[in-house]
Amino acid sequence: MTQLPTRTQFAEISDGFHENASKSLSLRAPAYTDPAWLAVDLREIIAKTWQWVCHVEKLSEPGSYVTIEIAGQPIAIVRDLTGTLRAFYNVCKHRAHVLLSGEGNTTRIMCPYHAWVYKLDGQLVRAPHSEHLEGFDPGEICLDEVQVEEFCGFVYVNLDRDAPSLASQTGDLETEIRHWAPDIEDLTFAHRLTYDIRSNWKNVVDNFLECYHCPTAHKDFCTLIEMDTYKVTTHGIYSSHMADAGNAANSAYDVSNATVKTHAVWWLWPTTCLMRYPGRSSMIVLNIIPAGPDRTFETYDFFLETKEPNEAERESIRYLNDVLQVEDINIVESVQRGMSTPAFDAGRIVNDPSGSGLSEHAVHHFHGLVLDAYARAAP
Repeated sequence: MTQLPTRTQFAEISDGFHENASKSLSLRAPAYTDPAWLAVDLREIIAKTWQWVCHVEKLSEPGSYVTIEIAGQPIAIVRDLTGTLRAFYNVCKHRAHVLLSGEGNTTRIMCPYHAWVYKLDGQLVRAPHSEHLEGFDPGEICLDEVQVEEFCGFVYVNLDRDAPSLASQTGDLETEIRHWAPDIEDLTFAHRLTYDIRSNWKNVVDNFLECYHCPTAHKDFCTLIEMDTYKVTTHGIYSSHMADAGNAANSAYDVSNATVKTHAVWWLWPTTCLMRYPGRSSMIVLNIIPAGPDRTFETYDFFLETKEPNEAERESIRYLNDVLQVEDINIVESVQRGMSTPAFDAGRIVNDPSGSGLSEHAVHHFHGLVLDAYARAAP
C-alpha cells in the first residue's frame, strides 16, 4: 500500500505557488512523479468530484445500464423501470462479487456468483436458500448508492455522498454549453479513440489547458483557428477556451462546408474536456483517467449528428488521432521524463492578464484547485 505524503510534504507541495498567476510557479514535480501524491489524487480529487460517464442516449431506456471504474471503485449506473437514473457500487452485498459488466439492458440485477437478485432501485428481492437464516430480512438490504446527475446531455457520478450537485457548482457553464451547442442532447455516439499515455494525469490536463505551446507544437491546428481570437476564461471549477475558425484553407482538415465556425472548448474540474470543433454540429468528450503516477488512459468520444461520420468528420478524426494526439502525447511523455530528473522542480507560469490563448493562466487555475484539495487532505 502506498504511504501517503508526510505532513512536511503537504506543507512543501505548494512552495512557489502564488494566487497571482504572474508571480506564480507551477505545481512542484513530486505532485507528478511520487506515487504518494497519486494516492491523494485518487482519494481526495477523483473520488470526491463529478466524473463523466456517458451521453444520456446510452441510458435513455428503462433497464439500460453502464459500468465504469472510478478511483479503483466499480460503479454501475442504471435507468430503473420508473425512469429514474441511479448509480451504485457494483458490488454484491453477499460476498462482494461484481454484479454487472459492460453495458446493456436488464430488468433486474442478478449476481453471477450466488444468484442474489436486486431490483433496479438496488433493493434485494431474492437470496436463494436463505429461508432458514435467522435475523435475515432481504428488505433491509440494498446496494450502496452514489450520486448521479444528468448535466448538459451527459451523465456524471460522484462517489462523495456529501458533494454539492454538479449544476450548483458550475455557475454559467450549462448556459455557455447550450448557447454554443443547443442540440447537444440530440447528438449521437459515432466513434471512440483510446490512448495509453506514459505520463501523469495532471501533465495531460496541464497540456490541454494552454495553447502557449500551439504555435510551436501544433502548426496545423494554428491554421484551423484564428489564434488572435483565442481567449481563455477561468470560472470556479471550469474554464472556457474559445476561438473563431479560420477563414482560409488550413492544413488540419477541410472545413469549407462547416456549419459550426467556432472552436468552443470547456474543461470541467478535474478530468472532463468538452470540445466543439469547426465542422458539422458535434461534441467531442475527452475523459482523462489516472492509471498510475506516470500513466494515464484517455478516451475521445465523438458525438455527431449521425451515427456514421461524414467524409469531413472522418478526416477530422484522422487529424486528431494521427497528428494532434501524436504531438500532444509526445509532449506530455517528454515532460514526465523531465520531471523525473533532478533538473526540474517547478517552472514559472507564463501569464497574459488579457486572457490570451498564448497564456498559462488556466493551468494556474487548475493547480490552485489541486492545491486546495491537497490542503483539505493535509494531516
